[in-house]
Amino acid sequence: MRKNCRIRLLKVTVFALLMPLSFSSFADDSEKHIGHGVETLPLFDAHVHYKEPAWEPYPPATVVELMDKSGVAMALVSSTPDEGTIKLWEYAPNRIVPELRPYHGQVGSSNWTKAPDMFDYLVKRLNAYPHEGIGEFHLHNIDYADEPLLRKIAELAKSKDIYIHVHSGKEPVDFLFSLEPKLKIIWAHAGMSEPAQTVEEMMATYKTLYADTSFREGDILTPQGTIDPTWRRVLERFPNRFMIGSDTWVNEQWSIYEQIIAVNRKWLSQFSRPIAEKIAFKNAERLFGRKVENHLIGKR
Repeated sequence: MRKNCRIRLLKVTVFALLMPLSFSSFADDSEKHIGHGVETLPLFDAHVHYKEPAWEPYPPATVVELMDKSGVAMALVSSTPDEGTIKLWEYAPNRIVPELRPYHGQVGSSNWTKAPDMFDYLVKRLNAYPHEGIGEFHLHNIDYADEPLLRKIAELAKSKDIYIHVHSGKEPVDFLFSLEPKLKIIWAHAGMSEPAQTVEEMMATYKTLYADTSFREGDILTPQGTIDPTWRRVLERFPNRFMIGSDTWVNEQWSIYEQIIAVNRKWLSQFSRPIAEKIAFKNAERLFGRKVENHLIGKR
């Protein structure tokens, strides 16, 4: 898994460095595409981590400065441990939407569902801070021994009317909805490696399934810098269900944060203004009940 993550990081890095600011010529057709108008949109980054290794080289002021430079007005943040999220939220409460990641101490992506007292930990943190989601957490496969915990988490999320943010393939999302059909799920990385056709089918099946597109930039954009037709179809069919994301899971992602956001603006530029605005910030406004506006930039 770690090797695959390094490959994905390299993929996004190359994309960001090769195509940071240019826009396809046909994106200037304002009737069909927002084009350079995308540069003025405020953005909501729906997949940010502020993990402990980032705290010293990227203190909260530096993180917010990177957001400012990139035109990111607000971000959905989860961290390992959760203290990182709280650090950012306390520093910039008007810019950070916190969500609760289960990982802490020796508990990580591969063993969190087996950790003793996990549910009590989640309840304690949710009661202590205004988290608006549980996740991002990984479900690499379905282990039916985890069903009691996952059912309790699903019920907890529903009772608090907050989101589940899950990194998984198709089957774990199906499983979570089978436990609680009224869940609100944000599918991290739009399924990561699931093809666009599968993402489209899932969106058609589940009306409260949303997705962030972090790490899918290299799938949405072709090597020629245009939009892959299968991804255009799903994004235009379900424009109310997607948000962009950066996934700052390692410090290297922070080091190229501005380029990652520029790549997201590049692919958004090739959609109509209504669709670009929804994915850039309006969907997040609806989901989290916040106003994502340019005047937030430069403030906390």
